[in-house]
Amino acid sequence: MAYTGDVEVGGPADVRELQGLVISKLAVSEMANNAYLLRDPDTGEALLVDAAAEPGALRALIGDADVHTVVTTHGHWDHHRALPEVVRATGAVTVAHPADAGDLPVPVQRPVDHGDTVRVGRQTLEVVHLRGHTPGSIALVWRGPEGAGTHVFTGDSLFPGGVGKTWSPEDFTSLVDDVEDRLFGALPDDTWVYPGHGRDTTLGAERPHLGEWRARGW
Repeated sequence: MAYTGDVEVGGPADVRELQGLVISKLAVSEMANNAYLLRDPDTGEALLVDAAAEPGALRALIGDADVHTVVTTHGHWDHHRALPEVVRATGAVTVAHPADAGDLPVPVQRPVDHGDTVRVGRQTLEVVHLRGHTPGSIALVWRGPEGAGTHVFTGDSLFPGGVGKTWSPEDFTSLVDDVEDRLFGALPDDTWVYPGHGRDTTLGAERPHLGEWRARGW
């Protein structure tokens, strides 16, 4: 079946097989968090985005994949509850932005900032710092080979219909500015967006609404 990105808690992962990268999306917990397993099919090496909850379900998602890295998109509790168990099971290196590192339940072994890269096998993911939902929120951008497209894992910074929740007008302005400049301003419309909760979208589907988001303030 074709990948849709529509997953439900307790249901199976949705798997997208691209040239250079296999993306498996799973929904976990009462918060319906999305966790993403990214695997290089050529090397077998894998990376997990957000060990959110339900370590048993995440271990089943991982299966026999060789998980070298777990990236936490931001410090909110619902995105890292299973991190200690997953790290113990896999020996993976923990990656996050230093501004949110203190909120994680395990030490961050590799702090990353805007413009850094993270490897999964032969593939490279670019770190994009998106300030506002939390001080250290990050997204990961994969620019695939010809035909595979561009893909971005946005945590809670960008969803279908708007940016993530903020707690002050200043934080909202910071987040929408970063999202507009660092995602919409840098990536093509056919970029696929994988958020921290709910359904996927594309930058092209969301771009016409940037002005509406600014006007409403959320």
